[in-house]
Amino acid sequence: MRFLADMGVNLRVVEWLRREGHDANHLRDEGLHRMPNGDIFTKAIAESRVILTFDLDFGEIAALTAGRKASIVVFRLHNTTAPHVIDRLATVLAVSSDALERGVVVVVEETRHRVRHLPFGEAES
Repeated sequence: MRFLADMGVNLRVVEWLRREGHDANHLRDEGLHRMPNGDIFTKAIAESRVILTFDLDFGEIAALTAGRKASIVVFRLHNTTAPHVIDRLATVLAVSSDALERGVVVVVEETRHRVRHLPFGEAES
């Protein structure tokens, strides 16, 4: 799977994804640390990447995209240390990889995660 990590995501999460065999980039790797969220979303679509972020604005961006789809994993965690984020992401990938390939927003919380299909309100097929 291909990932694009937003600035709030620790580089160790990206390194872990790479070790797991994923194609993962961090905005910092590409010198794009000031890129606006809308442009990040467009980049993710163009490169078929799943956005990893702590920024809740991406859910709103996804809702307003008029059919353009990029999956987004939004972390809503109290414990934002890299090991905990990696643990929660590993759980999401184990059970929701297929959904991430189709265009979803996954909200990751401390003890659960929720999958919202895009466009919002569309049932899983």
